[in-house]
Amino acid sequence: MIPHIHRRSFGTGPRPVLAIHCSLAHSGAWRGMGAALGDMATLHAFDLPCHGKSGDWDGRGVMHDTATDMALAVLDDLGPVDVIGHSFGATVALRIAIEHPSLVRKLVMFEPVYFAPAMADDPAFAQVYARDTKVFDDALDAGDRMAAARAFSATWGDAVSWDDIPLSTHTYMADRIFFVRDSASFLINDSAGLLAPGRFAAADMPALLVRGAGSPWALPVSDAIARRLPQAQQITLDGIGHMGPITHPKEVSDPVRQFLNAT
Repeated sequence: MIPHIHRRSFGTGPRPVLAIHCSLAHSGAWRGMGAALGDMATLHAFDLPCHGKSGDWDGRGVMHDTATDMALAVLDDLGPVDVIGHSFGATVALRIAIEHPSLVRKLVMFEPVYFAPAMADDPAFAQVYARDTKVFDDALDAGDRMAAARAFSATWGDAVSWDDIPLSTHTYMADRIFFVRDSASFLINDSAGLLAPGRFAAADMPALLVRGAGSPWALPVSDAIARRLPQAQQITLDGIGHMGPITHPKEVSDPVRQFLNAT
């Protein structure tokens, strides 16, 4: 059963775009890019399960399936559109492009955290991932959600000090930090079987992978995905980290605009 879906839009441009936010954020994360692209596009954003004002995942099945079903429900109202996603949201965007290519005109992904292809291409990458996420895993295993949220922020928060983040955000992140681990069945173990031979070939629309030069694992993951997509191009933005769509919306929007406008 699909949870309640909270939706909002940013921008007033004629081009409809489905925008899917990252873990531990909410649809408001697209406000900056909505303003930067608002003359050409309207970003239709929604809150992922357990985020913002959307309903919670009921714990049945695979959480990524629920997130994907929510995105598809929004697409039902929009028809074929461009799809843009950030981090976890980019993995949902990629999955829709592969499983429902007729719904996606162009695909934009900012640092998708679909680690499975990189691990398949280089088994050593799994060891690096396990090493670099040990503090997070140990905290979550111990039931310390706040410590796990702090460790997660240290890895993905672009070096922003935990102490400089508002206490309300600490609580918001800690309350739904379990979402990160619940994502692993797809992100790491490829629960949807997208790595099966021929699956990526279905996503034959133009695709853009954007990454920040300051991100920890963006390069091997982005490369592994790009190798499998029929029409993928990649760009790297200097001075930007994993949270680029939020921290640098104008800089991220500029190449996205060029990509969407290209014939």
